[in-house]
Amino acid sequence: MSELEGLVLKNYNGYYYVQVANAVYTCKVKGKMKQNRFSLATGDRVLLEPGEQGEGMIKQVLPRKNFLLRPTMANLDLFVATFACATPDFSFLLADKLLALAELAQIPALLVLNKEDQAPSGLIEKVRAVYEPIGYEVYTLSAMEGTGVETLRERLKGRVCAFGGPSGVGKSSTINAIDSSVDLRTGAVSEKIGRGKHTTRFAQLLPFDEGYIADTPGFGNLLLEGMEPEQALAAFREFAQYEDGCRFCPCSHTHEPVCGVKEAVASGAIAASRYESYLAMLEEIRLLKEKEGRK
Repeated sequence: MSELEGLVLKNYNGYYYVQVANAVYTCKVKGKMKQNRFSLATGDRVLLEPGEQGEGMIKQVLPRKNFLLRPTMANLDLFVATFACATPDFSFLLADKLLALAELAQIPALLVLNKEDQAPSGLIEKVRAVYEPIGYEVYTLSAMEGTGVETLRERLKGRVCAFGGPSGVGKSSTINAIDSSVDLRTGAVSEKIGRGKHTTRFAQLLPFDEGYIADTPGFGNLLLEGMEPEQALAAFREFAQYEDGCRFCPCSHTHEPVCGVKEAVASGAIAASRYESYLAMLEEIRLLKEKEGRK
């Protein structure tokens, strides 16, 4: 039988579930691929040799248009960085880390704030003031109340999208609200530590309104293993327009005496929270490199 092209919907227990037309094949990886180092992720398009009873062997991964390392996904049209307004509290640093990873992967991203009905006074306005001027769309909603859901649903229609964010912010609940046929498991937030329970165990693409939508496992913290300081700088898109004001080239925008980026922060042209996130990421990268060097 001739080979088929399909879309990897999920990877679970060593099997890859691949959508081909109206059928899903349960696949293993062909031996020749195993002999070489290969990367295969949810969202990849592959060639497979179909077998009996809906099984198949993946023989080739087709070229990707993009690849997101955390959460691990390929060929996304849109990344949805999802946070709660409260329980757990919104974190500018975690938001900037997620958006940075999408920026480096060249994946368009937007920001979703769930639990808008619980938002502390001024939080939503502050988030909008930070992210909308630099080109990130901000959507607010309440998955439990059903408010704001329709606007986000229209934005995601026909696209391959992945939701990512900390545990307990309501990623699964938001997806359930967008499409009730999905019925993803949801979990409560621990009162003791203020964090969510990990109800999503692996990334899975689900058919949604002429496209696909994916929930991904939550996290308590997001480490930046493998990121270089130059990449952290490139991930903050608004910095570039002020670099002409830097005396030194390259400029790290940290200790240098004449720096256009630091001047923009001082004047309010760059949000202080974004610059603080950049510095925190540089410090994390430094500590990770030190730790790696001691091994």
